[in-house]
Amino acid sequence: MPKIILTRIDNRLIHGQVATQWTSSIGTNLLLVANDDVAHNPMRQGLMDMAAPTGVATRYFSIKKTIDIISRANDKQLIFIICETPEDVLKLVKGGVPIKKVNVGNMHMSEGKRQVATVVAVDDADVTAFKELQELGVELEIQRVPKTPIEDVQKLFV
Repeated sequence: MPKIILTRIDNRLIHGQVATQWTSSIGTNLLLVANDDVAHNPMRQGLMDMAAPTGVATRYFSIKKTIDIISRANDKQLIFIICETPEDVLKLVKGGVPIKKVNVGNMHMSEGKRQVATVVAVDDADVTAFKELQELGVELEIQRVPKTPIEDVQKLFV
């Protein structure tokens, strides 16, 4: 069983907050970005590697590869999964990745989305994915950084 410490939705993936505050707060030693685009984009990977803290490994896997190999994770790996969208997390859960809790971080405002929390904007597809995650027993929480208060998860369904 892989030791998944936290799964976070953050459309910036690995950046300053993830690299410094979240990584040290949860005590992870592996940042696993599960994203089909980034898995095949060495430039984006290189930029994220520059943000990753020293001593913390990075992996960039497609959603399918994450599903296929997560069960073979080494016992010493304390895994922090970072996804861009709730739909990607849902695919992981449906594919058998044992995700019990999802931290909803930054989901930027864009066309067709509505702002529902401090740093979270959703569209109908996001809401549907969040509802399905809850139905599958996944706990959701909205929190920008570890030291800020957790926001009411019901905001996701407005």
